[in-house]
Amino acid sequence: MNIKRLISTSITSASLSLSLFSSLHANEKPNIILIYTDDQGYGDVSALNPEAKFKTPHLDRLVNEGIAFTNGHSSDSICTPSRYGLLTGRYAWRTKMKRGVLGAEAKCLIPDGRMTIPSMLKEQGYQTAMVGKWHLGMDFPGTSHQDRDWSKPVKDMPLDKGFDYFYGIPASLNFGVLAWFDGRYAKVPPVLFSGKKENPRYVDYRIMPPYEKTAEPSKDPTRTIKKNFEIAEDFIDNQCLTRFTDKAIEWMTSKTADAKNGKPFFLYLPYTSPHYPVCPLPEFHGQGEAGPYGEFVIETDYHVGRILQFLKDSGIDDNTLVIYSSDNGPEQSWRSRIKETGHDSRGGFREGKRSVYEGGHRVPFLIRWPKGIPKAGRTWDGLVGQVDILATLAELTGHKLPDNAGEDSQSFASILTDPTAEHQRLPLINHGNPTADYAITDGDWKLVIRSKKASTPELYHLTKDQTEANDIAKENPEKVNELIKAINTIITQGRTTPGAAQPNDTGYWKQLSWLTKEEYDKLTP
Repeated sequence: MNIKRLISTSITSASLSLSLFSSLHANEKPNIILIYTDDQGYGDVSALNPEAKFKTPHLDRLVNEGIAFTNGHSSDSICTPSRYGLLTGRYAWRTKMKRGVLGAEAKCLIPDGRMTIPSMLKEQGYQTAMVGKWHLGMDFPGTSHQDRDWSKPVKDMPLDKGFDYFYGIPASLNFGVLAWFDGRYAKVPPVLFSGKKENPRYVDYRIMPPYEKTAEPSKDPTRTIKKNFEIAEDFIDNQCLTRFTDKAIEWMTSKTADAKNGKPFFLYLPYTSPHYPVCPLPEFHGQGEAGPYGEFVIETDYHVGRILQFLKDSGIDDNTLVIYSSDNGPEQSWRSRIKETGHDSRGGFREGKRSVYEGGHRVPFLIRWPKGIPKAGRTWDGLVGQVDILATLAELTGHKLPDNAGEDSQSFASILTDPTAEHQRLPLINHGNPTADYAITDGDWKLVIRSKKASTPELYHLTKDQTEANDIAKENPEKVNELIKAINTIITQGRTTPGAAQPNDTGYWKQLSWLTKEEYDKLTP
């Protein structure tokens, strides 16, 4: 790997792509919809998985009418850090959070002033909205249910990070403080209490009425966890997908006239499915051959179809760019699903959610844009990451990123606009969680480095060994050393892409098992 040559090629490709875009679409910036699912594996799209036990016709439309990135990755293998990487174009392990996820109530992982996709697009004249699950931290009024004043606004939340409009929930449903937040307020405050209840149709849990008036541990025999969290009287888990889609369409309807007159919109739509609780509405029961989980993905697909139908009916379909992906691979129930139904949510890759192996972070990555993607129905097998979406949208809208933004984001705009484009991704880092293992992928080669001191690196050639079954590190010591040198540079320079070195939010951290603090400090500018 010649990093200098690769950087030079990347810059040249970006310049050509921007020139092409400018000539084809001068003054016609696309509307952008970013749909983000939760715990959906690569194998949960029927067009990507010929052996899938259910059909996803609307997701298949995105494949057949756009581009399927078959080697697309979330930056992490769990929720919060992947969402940080998606919105900022920067790896979350550069922040103070080296592992794990945030609760519903926490200091937002995205600090004020950090460029995000919506804040960047606002500078370009976009109207911006988020509808769905946040899970990056919010500041609620009061410190607990004992001193809440829900007449006061929520702070340090989506409206402070570039979004003009927000409707949604703070985090995954099992973290609580559950209400339908509209802007900074919950119209029905979360003043009741509940927790996980038995799910008679699946291996997980439900969050549904009746709710309790006391925060004391529950005596309800259907509760799988007795500890209570705050919840609103009108909240129920299986209403999330319908409500989010309804609100997204309602907001887009209010912006359609503007979109037709040169003021485009950006919508971030992070769904809660197919993350636990698996709770498809009754009308989806019995569909597909993968049980309730398959039904839940089918319901998700249905709502994507509603979004696509709205675009067509509103006359803005042609110049609306739709991005679809997932925050990580499938939850551990993928194992029993294979045994019971024959459906492999991983799509044949190794392991799933939380893993540093491919099944943990290689996810559906689909883009449709009728006006902007020539020769639709293509696949792109080269490496790309969700961290790259910021730089890609910046390039497509004519925005130059400053050195202190999108440090790990490399535009792949040329792939969209030019079917003959050559694009080579700089080395991409993925992260296992909560083990805090690291992996660096450069072309066909992937090196896995464990956070435990006694571990030895593992090397895989992904083209020859997609399932990562054969560790060939011992046979290729030079490649191992090359990739270690590359990951050390990316970590200590505070960025992947060309530009001035940037500081990480902390100094050396213990999960860098292959580096000493002295080595880290020596390499850091």
